[in-house]
Amino acid sequence: MPPQIHKRLSDDQVKAILNKYQNKEVSAKEAVQYLEVSRSRFYQIVEEYQDDPQDFSVRYERTKPTRTLDAAIEQNILKELKTEKEKIIDNPHVPTKHYNYSYIKQLLADEYDQQVSLSTIIDRAKEHDYWKGRPPKKVHDREVITNFAGELIQHDSSHHLWAPDGNVKWHLITSLDDYSRALLYADFWLRETSWFHILAVETVCLKYGIPFAYYADQHRIFRYVKDRDKNSPWYTYRKFTDDVDPQWKMVLNDCGVKTIYALSAQAKGKIERPYQWLQDHIVRTCVRRGITSITEARKVLKYEVEQYNWKRVHSTTGEVPMFRLQRAIKERKTLFRDFVLTPPFQSVKDIFCLRMERTVDAYRKISLQGLELGVPGVLPRNKVELRLYPDLKMGITEVRFWHEGHFTGSQRVKSADLPIVQF
Repeated sequence: MPPQIHKRLSDDQVKAILNKYQNKEVSAKEAVQYLEVSRSRFYQIVEEYQDDPQDFSVRYERTKPTRTLDAAIEQNILKELKTEKEKIIDNPHVPTKHYNYSYIKQLLADEYDQQVSLSTIIDRAKEHDYWKGRPPKKVHDREVITNFAGELIQHDSSHHLWAPDGNVKWHLITSLDDYSRALLYADFWLRETSWFHILAVETVCLKYGIPFAYYADQHRIFRYVKDRDKNSPWYTYRKFTDDVDPQWKMVLNDCGVKTIYALSAQAKGKIERPYQWLQDHIVRTCVRRGITSITEARKVLKYEVEQYNWKRVHSTTGEVPMFRLQRAIKERKTLFRDFVLTPPFQSVKDIFCLRMERTVDAYRKISLQGLELGVPGVLPRNKVELRLYPDLKMGITEVRFWHEGHFTGSQRVKSADLPIVQF
């Protein structure tokens, strides 16, 4: 459809065509073609011209706005923009420094049952100084391209003020399937320990299967680096980088999973983008609900992860992450292996656990920083491997004894009495 006639032709041009029509120099059909209007509109213009040839014009001024915004909607837009600015953008302790107008659009629909276009929200934001330009996007110097689900699990943690009203930073630990971009694990923790990262591996392996490889940064929980980790109990002049396996890597070794380390922070781009998405949504939701506890924040996290996995089309793959994962498994485009307990292991607690070694004394006991435990089935002066599995809900840790590849027994103790569990 061509633009309106006043945008294409001047008054003089229209009058010239109408004069030729009246003088029978052109037919009505030809005049309609010149003016590019419908026949009914043409006769309407002819009638207007005949009524007042002197003041005839196709120009017109609107007497009222074509579209008006309901006062209640505008009030809520400005209210939410103000909340963004005061509680998030201007808060130096919150990592989120940019407005999320799409979030506000969805919030208006969900909380107020008000439908408004994104452009309208942006217009109001610019008009009332709720606007901040974004820096240029970073270029990632390394991306790992995978062709199968389970080929690579990107694993990381993010330490931020997720609930600004709580004034306490929490660690978000996540595991993401590189092929589908599905978040297979995500949880908040007050501290970052080896055990919490092991729990993440256990969740992925038992729920989805054992992946081919894990991709992590060079944090000391994931990798021993000689020059950096001089305070490590494993540090000696004979121990070089990767000569010692941290607790987390020992678990992956028992599962037969390869470990790949990111060479730079930029190389973690694929896991950082979901972090940014979660950060944008979780921080904003926690602010608006006044959330201060990690328990309540976990509910928000669970909802947002579900939205990310099952509702949102990923910008890179063009698919919903979990649907892409399910399709890959159905088409056998997967390197996930079923988790199967193989000898000599007798329980998942023998694999997904913390490990340490002690020497049995003359009384067939070992000492864990003052806590003495009797060791069944092992002679004095022999080495015994301890595999510890903490139960966070019960506050109990099961200590499982292993000697020369054989399980000899177990004991349950209070987790508070075992400082190793806090590591």
